[in-house]
Amino acid sequence: MEIFRYILMAFLVVCAVAACLSRRLLTSIIIFMGYSLVMSVVWILLRSPDLAITEAAVGAGVTGVLFFVTLKKIKQLDGGDVEDEPEDKK
Repeated sequence: MEIFRYILMAFLVVCAVAACLSRRLLTSIIIFMGYSLVMSVVWILLRSPDLAITEAAVGAGVTGVLFFVTLKKIKQLDGGDVEDEPEDKK
């Protein structure tokens, strides 16, 4: 069981670093949602089911949906990254 906890903690660190270093916003959002889901598993292992449910619902659910809606509104999902657009369209 200890090895599983270390794997989860390593995954959390990798997700946090990957979300910060990712160049695409969509990729960062997906990594953030994975981070939240793993964090909810950690809360379950710490015997705190109320925090686990909140983390899964808010961290991965509501926040992820809000990020996707925001990306859609700034047209990141349709046209790629802002850096890829020609200068005359910015």
